Amino acid sequence: MSKAYQSIKQGILEAIDYASGKPIAAVVHQIRPIEVKALRHQIGMNQIEFAATLGVTVNTLRHWERGDRTPRGPALRLLKAVANDTRAVLKALSK
Repeated sequence: MSKAYQSIKQGILEAIDYASGKPIAAVVHQIRPIEVKALRHQIGMNQIEFAATLGVTVNTLRHWERGDRTPRGPALRLLKAVANDTRAVLKALSK
């Protein structure tokens, strides 16, 4: 069998072990969701201000806050940057 097949097989078996609670050697990355509403409140902005700062529509922000949708890609990275270093990111975005 090919190396690709062996790699895929190993990954699937590790995923099955992980899902059933068995210890595995593979690295598991946990993705923590970002609480957009809590972040906005922490910064002290209303929805209109925060949406404008991020460059998204108010409707998009509302969907994120309600949990109807989750931020992805560059928007998620921007939100994480804001959460990690609020002052620096907001200063950079205001220029």
